[in-house]
Amino acid sequence: MTDTHENRDAGITDSEHFSPYRSDGKLPVGKAIVTELAACIYACSSLPHEPNASATTPQHPNTKIINYPYQPTSEQDTLALIDDVLNTWGRLDIWTSSTGLLGPPTITQTGPKDLYAAFDTNAVPAFFALKYAPSAMQKTSPRGTYPNAAPKDVPYGSIVVVTSVAGTYGGCWSPAFTMASHAALGVVRSGVLVLKGTRVRINAVTAGQIDVGVDLGDCDGQFPSVGARGGDAVRRVVGLERVGRPEEVARAVGFLASGFSSYITGAEIRVDGGAGVMNPVTVPV
Repeated sequence: MTDTHENRDAGITDSEHFSPYRSDGKLPVGKAIVTELAACIYACSSLPHEPNASATTPQHPNTKIINYPYQPTSEQDTLALIDDVLNTWGRLDIWTSSTGLLGPPTITQTGPKDLYAAFDTNAVPAFFALKYAPSAMQKTSPRGTYPNAAPKDVPYGSIVVVTSVAGTYGGCWSPAFTMASHAALGVVRSGVLVLKGTRVRINAVTAGQIDVGVDLGDCDGQFPSVGARGGDAVRRVVGLERVGRPEEVARAVGFLASGFSSYITGAEIRVDGGAGVMNPVTVPV
């Protein structure tokens, strides 16, 4: 039986213009993702006074970044954001969710409110993205007037959920964080069937030990000591013998956001330097 070119291409969902990935992205992971993606980006934060990124950067003057105050656990904020994007630009191509809340370090200190808060922060934003973003991603549009703009001639979209390797196994994280990280991956896996026929893909990036420039000393003992997170300890338990950088997580997001991953959905890309394979219960997020 022969396979014609038309039949082979029938399932391809991306426009030839769809390639927001840029490979040249010490930032927190969310800011690194904003730096990595090109064209027009809404940099959303629940902290309205936090400078996420400038409107343009000297390195990437054609990247338009819109700082947008947003509560990711709010259904109304999610809908308002989507409305704003569609009313302003007429299209939505990519949705990235990157949120995190640790919770109390032990089960005895964890109550229902802590568990609900962890699920709200770590899994609910991904759920809202799966529920509401795909219909907006069906919109097509001519080429816009902003830099890096390209026409959207067929419906497509990519949802990328950034979570922790705690979503794949337990270990030294808090119970609430581990449960909620598993739930975030559950959104991705259930999303494959939900999105069937929409030309929208959903995938996850699970991050291991990433240096986000934040002192973890006040995290109630959920992480190993500073000494255990560096030097000989890292070389011993991490395959690549170092901690990761935020931009390395962002580049995985860029790949999943782009047409380079057009036949990937429901997948998890683990960015942990090989630590989970070597020491699955000892290496923190």
